[in-house]
Amino acid sequence: MAPRRSPTARHRRLMAELSRLREDSGLTRVQVAERIGSTDTTLWRYETGLTRPRPSDVSVLTEVYGVTGEARDSLIQMAREARQRGWWHRHRQALKPGFDSYIGLEAEASVVRTYEPLVVPGLMQTEPYARAVIEATAMTQAPSEVDEKVSVRISRQQLLHGPGDPIQLVALLDEAVLRRQIGGRAVMREQLEHLVDLGKLPNVEIRVIPFSAGAHAAMDGKFCLLSFPEPEDPDLVYLEQATSGLMPEDPEEVRRYTLMFGSLSALALGAEASATFIAQMARRCSAP
Repeated sequence: MAPRRSPTARHRRLMAELSRLREDSGLTRVQVAERIGSTDTTLWRYETGLTRPRPSDVSVLTEVYGVTGEARDSLIQMAREARQRGWWHRHRQALKPGFDSYIGLEAEASVVRTYEPLVVPGLMQTEPYARAVIEATAMTQAPSEVDEKVSVRISRQQLLHGPGDPIQLVALLDEAVLRRQIGGRAVMREQLEHLVDLGKLPNVEIRVIPFSAGAHAAMDGKFCLLSFPEPEDPDLVYLEQATSGLMPEDPEEVRRYTLMFGSLSALALGAEASATFIAQMARRCSAP
């Protein structure tokens, strides 16, 4: 299948490549700017992602850096792709700051590893459950804004089923996620049954961290790790708060969360035991 392509991920790769090429050339931003008739501030904005360069800008830079052939063509094509707009772009005003960038990177990720202590992760929510969560957390938003957020959340779930290579999802859920009744008994039962069904997919692994596991390394809150199909794209971590999202790319911080996820995995029930536990919780929701 054709690989998924995301403008956000293409832009992330492009800015890293432009920075690497300049450093490898031994030139400063000022020296490069003089050669292309631009400013060092413009180059800084290209390399930090604040500005998306045009393909013609990248073409000029490849001449300065001595990049030719397929490597040059690849960079120019990357610039074209980076300037496109993903489907999520039109919804950016309805999303918390930083989350549109996360969706763009998630769209090209090969593996998503997520730890959730309170609610079912968005990629696995049913529509009624998603609406109940969004209504509870939105507090002051108009119904139309709630509808838009629900639509975005459900649209993201196409990543689990295609088109293209489906994303690999590994979800570690605190037991509280299964016990917190959101949207009423019927909505919760449907959601739990949906988790059992999702866990049967070859690209989805759902594991439960039981209360009996006690204290653990992630008690400060939820997080999500993204890995990408190309080795040139390093992993990143996404941290979500009530009003914003943060994606620190410091390798040491990403490493810390990677180790944390491994620690949590050691505490979680296996996939089969987790499925049995979730099914039991769903039956409890059916009981009078």
